[in-house]
Amino acid sequence: MQASQPAFFKQGPKPLTRFFLFSVLSVSLIVGDANYQMLGPVRQQLSILLYPLQWLVTAPFEVLRDTSTFLSRQAELLGENRKLHDAQLLASVNAMKLKSLEAENARLRQLNSVQASQPSQLTEILYNGRDPFTARLIVDRGERAKISEGQIVVDASGVVGQVVRVQSMTSEVRLISDRNHMVPVQIERNQLRTVIYGMGRGLPLEIRNMSSNSEIKEGDILITSGIDGLYPQGLPVAKVQKIERNTGNAFARIYCTPLAGIEQHRFLLILDHNQAAAPYPANASETAGAKKKKGR
Repeated sequence: MQASQPAFFKQGPKPLTRFFLFSVLSVSLIVGDANYQMLGPVRQQLSILLYPLQWLVTAPFEVLRDTSTFLSRQAELLGENRKLHDAQLLASVNAMKLKSLEAENARLRQLNSVQASQPSQLTEILYNGRDPFTARLIVDRGERAKISEGQIVVDASGVVGQVVRVQSMTSEVRLISDRNHMVPVQIERNQLRTVIYGMGRGLPLEIRNMSSNSEIKEGDILITSGIDGLYPQGLPVAKVQKIERNTGNAFARIYCTPLAGIEQHRFLLILDHNQAAAPYPANASETAGAKKKKGR
């Protein structure tokens, strides 16, 4: 009965036998591969067959590593870009400061050349006057610097104004553009004398009460005539910009541009006082009457 029963499970070699066989096979393969490179082609074929599987297994880690590297590099680039941008802004600011200092140095050299030719004091503008309807400046020289009212203020190009108020440490300068500020001038070309008036801050200067047929033309340079005893003779004041001659009006309308940068510069010169003007002669009629009395 037992011999005729079907075998549901087919039994192989015994475990010890299988261990022995596999051990011998392993040792043989090791020795053969080490001495004769028997398994080299097999390994190459297996590596080709297993490469897609290896790529699938390592791809997520490669993507994660590349993403991390990209993000870190991006952060570094952003940081470097920010630093370079800040450095560029700083360099631009320094360049603008350097350009401003160069321009200011050039103006100071011009003022120095003027100061060498005429006794004066260098002064710095502090701020504009408080009254918006006047053209005035406050400078950093006052009584302690022996500044007094009436002194003339100039720059390297021409007349700026006149000191009208003096305090201990500061002075107030009335600009030639101030409304109704008068400066006696003469045309440099033909020595024709006249008076130029200010019309207000930011407005041109004006010559009034000059006949339409007067010998004046656009482009003429006006200099101080010195007849008032305040402004020294020969200082540049303005340039004739426009002349309006109307046949129905006896006087021409003449507009001029100041030669000095009255609204531009930071440093100015305050000229020292001129020598006192000669006193006016006695009235001729009184002198004659006194002589007649003496003769009697």
